[in-house]
Amino acid sequence: MLPKSENNNTEFKRSFNEDVIETLVAFANAKGGTVYVGVTDAGTVKGITIGKETVQNWINEVKNKTAPQLIPDVELIDIDSYTVAKIFVPEYPIKPVATRGRYYKRVASANHLMSINEIANEHLKTLNTSWDFYIDPNHTMNDISDEKVSKLLRKINQQTQNEITLSNNDFLNKMEILRDEKITFGAYLLFAKDYCLLSDVQVGRFKSDITIIDSISLNTDLFQEVEDIIAFIKKHLMVAYIITGEPQRTERFDYPLDAIREIVINMIVHRDYRESSASIIKIFDDRIEFYNPGKLYGGITINDLLTGDYTSKSRNKLIAKIFKEAGLIERYGSGIMRVRHICKEFGIVEPIFQEISNGFMVILFNEKLKLNKNNDYFVKESVLEIEKVSGGQTGGQTGGQTGGQTGGQTDKAQSLTVSQLAVLTIIKNNNKVSRNEIANLLNISTSAVQKHILKLKQKNIITRVGGDFGGYWIVSVK
Repeated sequence: MLPKSENNNTEFKRSFNEDVIETLVAFANAKGGTVYVGVTDAGTVKGITIGKETVQNWINEVKNKTAPQLIPDVELIDIDSYTVAKIFVPEYPIKPVATRGRYYKRVASANHLMSINEIANEHLKTLNTSWDFYIDPNHTMNDISDEKVSKLLRKINQQTQNEITLSNNDFLNKMEILRDEKITFGAYLLFAKDYCLLSDVQVGRFKSDITIIDSISLNTDLFQEVEDIIAFIKKHLMVAYIITGEPQRTERFDYPLDAIREIVINMIVHRDYRESSASIIKIFDDRIEFYNPGKLYGGITINDLLTGDYTSKSRNKLIAKIFKEAGLIERYGSGIMRVRHICKEFGIVEPIFQEISNGFMVILFNEKLKLNKNNDYFVKESVLEIEKVSGGQTGGQTGGQTGGQTGGQTDKAQSLTVSQLAVLTIIKNNNKVSRNEIANLLNISTSAVQKHILKLKQKNIITRVGGDFGGYWIVSVK
């Protein structure tokens, strides 16, 4: 009758206290859950003593200390001759719920205090709206381009093969891009006339993590940003020309352009534009890293993305709706699965999807897949070069002789497989990441992760400080 351990919808408490109410609030702000009172954190049943009014007093205390008010279901159960209180709350329809002015959410098996953005997001979801539908108090109709609105209408007409006879203003009002004749945040982002303060995107071509050879900085409307980003990336891709017998040669880039376009559109549409940081794209010799402010929205996890077991929820409903009208989004929620399918069909390895810092990253590799005798794809473990930072003398003569080099120079390149590089990239982005988390991100077993980590340790690329809990990784490569 008792779950084996705490998780995202189960909590053990030795006695009823304020922590129980905080947990019930966290459950109500997520998918609901149960607190077992009379059980230690380790899952040992100790039981509780119950008086005649105890349960009713607990219910009243929860009700009086939450807003909106929670009224939990309480059931007394017997486990191993002990009495345990099973306190359940469902997901609350009006979010977020608070206790003593604080809002909590459930993450794995712990309660976390919600940030201002998270509180706002939960409220907007309750109202079935989103931030981009709200009126922008800092900009007016003079800050958006009428020609860009006309361009969108022409694109929609071409896409739907129907003639829209509405004026620009009538169309904007019908789509709720304008509200009370005032522009929304979405209107400003979609049709900004000149420099757009909110849409900062940085794109660079790198030869190493610190050596950049070309870059662009974009602050324009979202449609133009999609085209400018893709044009810049395409300029820096390797291309092969395939002779097919047709009059014109066929181009084949080292990355699938359809996957790049899908990733870029998803970045633009789903970014959290309330964050002050920019979207960042880094093009390396062997990979492209796409970073976007804002973690996955609506409680979706990386595993949900990889399995497709989720219902699509959009952070920016207005922007998503307009991109779909323009034919740039085929189907809500299908982007990641499409990217994975395109990469497999193109014959390159699986991309990496991960949450880092306060954002979301996709890493696209150009490493090719190889066909086995059954024509099934498997990853070709080819070698990628990583320069190791050396703190001593290397690569030259020592003892003061001519040609000696000292501290901070590079040692002989280290050879890494694609899988080892993937593990290393995750560790570099989050030095507290666990082996289980790496396994989930890469969709491989923990034993495979352990094998790759062992190889990285043997090459003196990573070291571990501390244990599995509270420890961290030190990375000694650029």
